[in-house]
Amino acid sequence: MSTLWTPSGEHPIPRPGDEEDERSTGQPGAGQSGPRGGSPGPGSARTGRRAAAPGQRPDEPWEPTPEEARLAQEELDTMRQQLAEAPAELVIANHAMGLWELAALHLSQQPPQLPQAQLAIDALTALVDGLQGRLGEDERSLRDGLAQIRMAFVQIHNAEQARMGDTQDSNR
Repeated sequence: MSTLWTPSGEHPIPRPGDEEDERSTGQPGAGQSGPRGGSPGPGSARTGRRAAAPGQRPDEPWEPTPEEARLAQEELDTMRQQLAEAPAELVIANHAMGLWELAALHLSQQPPQLPQAQLAIDALTALVDGLQGRLGEDERSLRDGLAQIRMAFVQIHNAEQARMGDTQDSNR
């Protein structure tokens, strides 16, 4: 199971099938969605809908109970307070690492998604260079990570070009 780090700690990100894992393992957090689980279910970020509850048709709109709405508001208020108390440079560094991970993800695809990786690297560069001297103790790590992901991009780009050249030569 993946997690998302926030200033309030790590939150599980459920995947399809996690609900079965929770029932069989008894592990809390797995497969939960909505206000109590800390993160919405799959697809909700794009559709604005939570996965259908047991006995509910997927095309029916979901409405929280007053208790669910109250709990969600309390959790949101708590998370906002924790975010307000966190140093901005720490939150920005966390987002920058998310861009690094996005670039690495696109580079690791088969075939590599070079334009997508380049966009993530460019965004990371804009953050690190644009905030030079203001990112606190994480700035050195961010600069090192940026150099590493740039090097990986160049190596993968060159390997892809060589592979494409070999493919063209074999087709002649």
